[in-house]
Amino acid sequence: MSERMFTLGHSPDPDDAFMFYGLAKGLIPTPGYRFEHILEDIQTLNERATRGELDISAISIHAYAYVADTYALLPSGASMGDGYGPMLVAKRPVGRNDIAACRIAVPGTMTSAFLALQLWLERRADQLSCVVVPFDRIFAAVKEDRADVGLIIHEGQLTWDKEGLVVCQDLGAWWKRENTGLPLPLGGNVIHKRIPAEDRCRIADIVRTSIQFSLDHRAEAVGHALQYARDMGRDLADQFVGMYVNHWTLDYGDPGREAIRRFLAAAQARGLIPKSPPLEFVN
Repeated sequence: MSERMFTLGHSPDPDDAFMFYGLAKGLIPTPGYRFEHILEDIQTLNERATRGELDISAISIHAYAYVADTYALLPSGASMGDGYGPMLVAKRPVGRNDIAACRIAVPGTMTSAFLALQLWLERRADQLSCVVVPFDRIFAAVKEDRADVGLIIHEGQLTWDKEGLVVCQDLGAWWKRENTGLPLPLGGNVIHKRIPAEDRCRIADIVRTSIQFSLDHRAEAVGHALQYARDMGRDLADQFVGMYVNHWTLDYGDPGREAIRRFLAAAQARGLIPKSPPLEFVN
């Protein structure tokens, strides 16, 4: 039987590597399909999604507002900040009003972290002084005074103290307090609507199987993810993976879907995104 090839984009970080371990290593069945793994930072994946380039991709929930006409959400693959999430760090404590006037290093203007920042500050992007920096260079930007404050994502949420910095605000903790316990929706997986519906459903099952396989073979999957764990040993990498690959990742559930609706509706209400599209999931 001939196999169809699909491009699959995800970030070179421990949680995505853990999630796709079974798929990347050929440890789960993919009858009739093959996948070309494309590893790029989340801002690049978001930009590629706006052009409809990849068949399947991890994207920021922020970016979904711009690609909903082209991509459907897979029910598995969510990254949720359940009482934790992107952080604002600096050399010394900085209050909310002062942060709004600071130079802020951000990992990309289409990231969910940046959208959460705008919601927290109640400011649009054109009202802020931001510099886009690769996510793994934000600490350096702050320490070298190229920015006053840094918006950190990925494993920086666990390693900021080693950099001699302080946390000014945890946006995931703020969001949960403000939204009756809902998690902050950060990322998800999408699939292009040009792919026939039957194939979309089968691929959704494969992605879920890969995530479940990693959860069932945690030690091996964490070992695979370590190659992308900058400045983290196994224990810290395992902790980080647990933050972002969990029951939310297997399925958003009703609370996870409501979190996305509320996040994007709040952004639209403040004029931060052009529309809050209805959520379209692969069933």
